[in-house]
Amino acid sequence: MQIVCLQTIYTEVLIMNENETLFKNAPVHKAVFQMAIPTVISSLVLIIYNMADTFFVGQTHDAYQVAAVSLTNPVFVMYMAIANLLGIGASALISILLGQQQKEKAKSASSFCCYASLIFGLVAGILILIFMNPLLSLLGSSENTWQYSKDYLFYIAIGAPFILFSNSFGHAVRGEGAARASMIGGMIGTVANIILDPIFILTLNMGTAGAAIATVLGNILACVFYLGFFLTKKSTLSIHPRYFLSGLDVARRLITIGLPAGINSALMSVATILLNNSLVSYGDKPLAAMGIVTKAYMLIVFIHMGITNGIQPLLGYCYGANNKKRFISIMKFSGMLTLISGTVLSAIYIIFSRPVVTLFINDTEVIGYGAQMLIATSLAGPILGLLFLSINSMQAMDCPVPATLLSICRQGLFFIPLLYILKAGFGLQGINYTQTISDYLAIVISLLLLRRSLRKFKGDPS
Repeated sequence: MQIVCLQTIYTEVLIMNENETLFKNAPVHKAVFQMAIPTVISSLVLIIYNMADTFFVGQTHDAYQVAAVSLTNPVFVMYMAIANLLGIGASALISILLGQQQKEKAKSASSFCCYASLIFGLVAGILILIFMNPLLSLLGSSENTWQYSKDYLFYIAIGAPFILFSNSFGHAVRGEGAARASMIGGMIGTVANIILDPIFILTLNMGTAGAAIATVLGNILACVFYLGFFLTKKSTLSIHPRYFLSGLDVARRLITIGLPAGINSALMSVATILLNNSLVSYGDKPLAAMGIVTKAYMLIVFIHMGITNGIQPLLGYCYGANNKKRFISIMKFSGMLTLISGTVLSAIYIIFSRPVVTLFINDTEVIGYGAQMLIATSLAGPILGLLFLSINSMQAMDCPVPATLLSICRQGLFFIPLLYILKAGFGLQGINYTQTISDYLAIVISLLLLRRSLRKFKGDPS
């Protein structure tokens, strides 16, 4: 028994030393790339994951089934909002606590993330099952899509605990530097979903129900991977229930830090709904074009978020360890990466706007609208990463209030009123530039708030 305990302690110490070397001593560029690249890959995988169900359901050539999957998307957004709140909050707090050498509290944070995601998932699933019919009406399901939407939501509700756990822990494990494990967990779920979708949807002819089952099974496999990650002692963190019950203060800090990420996810969904409603008056073609542009622009957004989410644990550790010099070095190098990647991708979108839109559809009118929209939207692409960098940096510095304010500003305080003001003044062109103008305003505010937060950081400048 003593030998097993000693072996466990030795393993934990070894893992801690490896992570501390990455956080404390590794060259800045090496540390950033080691944390950011897996997270960027995870972000790209998430894009594929989100598109898989719609793509394979589309192969049934049944427009009602495709519509049913689209109609239920807000439920998934709700799941992601909760998962981001818990997972990104846990990741940021764990890195801060490890930097402060408070390893027991870090274990409380990971344990709380584990059981809170399961509890939230269970409650969400039960509520969806109880209020299924009112929810379908709220989502806009018609007589033609009702049963398809119901079939999809039924299995998504049953799988809610697994979906929330896998997605929250995909973020949480990065808090101790396990970016590679986070990436592998996400890829397992995505690959499983892509393999199972055609089997359930097309071969077994289960339609939307099959798509939902494939999604749930993919998330269950990701959960199994993360459980194995802990049970095989590959982590210094813990999911033991005793840590869940012992960390109420930790839970409060975790939720507070993670709140900006949750709000941002929720507001992105609201903004999309309002944008679509504003485009309806101009016909189906502009609406279809904006849908394509939104999906294409996700590449730039998710790469920015991948880089900045990836380096957040590094920043959190530096803050916890009171190392301001390394904190700023990591932040500057990451900012340069977002500027370079954002500029390259935006230039490609602006120069090749029509070919990019053509990849999605072969309709001359839609391509014309889409090319204009893609150019307008991409104008903020080069510097958008600075906004996400500011939010993540302030979360890493345990400054949730300004980070929350920024999350609200971009898609809430700026986007919503500007959408209606610019539409009234400039029509469709005004709508096209709403997101870009909102982004620039949010970026200016973000840099001012970041500067203010950095002034409060009293780390050793040496």
